[in-house]
Amino acid sequence: MTTPIDLYFWPTPNGWKASIVLEEMGLPYTTHLIDISAGDQFTPEFLAVSPNNKIPAITDPDGPDGAPIHIFESGAILQYLARKTGTFGGATERDRIAVDQWLMWQMGGLGPMAGQTHHFLKFAKQDIPYAKDRFRSETGRLYKVLDHQLGQNEYVAGPDYSIADMSIWGWASLWEGQQQTLEDKPNLARWLETVGNRPAVKRGRALHADKRRDPTAKPQT
Repeated sequence: MTTPIDLYFWPTPNGWKASIVLEEMGLPYTTHLIDISAGDQFTPEFLAVSPNNKIPAITDPDGPDGAPIHIFESGAILQYLARKTGTFGGATERDRIAVDQWLMWQMGGLGPMAGQTHHFLKFAKQDIPYAKDRFRSETGRLYKVLDHQLGQNEYVAGPDYSIADMSIWGWASLWEGQQQTLEDKPNLARWLETVGNRPAVKRGRALHADKRRDPTAKPQT
């Protein structure tokens, strides 16, 4: 039996990338919650795994040459597991290039921009209209790029579902909180529903979902 991978996790769009890929690949894993609101990411134990104090991170006891390995950065985790299992990373070199392009697009574009949008709309202690407008607008531009790409392909990097889809879906699924619209993005709407209905995506998204908080949500009465 495969030794479980240690997943260092908190239920955020970045955390979902790792939980979804592990579920999609059917890899056993043990979850270690890193409460980023409580500062768990700064403990020496976690920094030994993820020196940039960010989630997700993993420890694979069965790493290269059979030796354990720590991996931080969500994109690196997805690429590593795709190589390890030979799945979801592209069947040919041309396919792999397409997957890597869109994975990097998420890491360098959509993730940071949508993350800043969430921060200034929901978490910032000061109301800064310029920041709200700037990041909301750039996030909208990126969704238009994504919608155009999905108008030409069933999935983000081509006809096959891949780690690129897994990396993007979590952020894109929160489009309402980013004050975006799908009315003019039918391809994105179709893709969000298709990917969101995958059983493994549902399981990865549901992992410790009770820990999520939204400071703009109205209290239950």
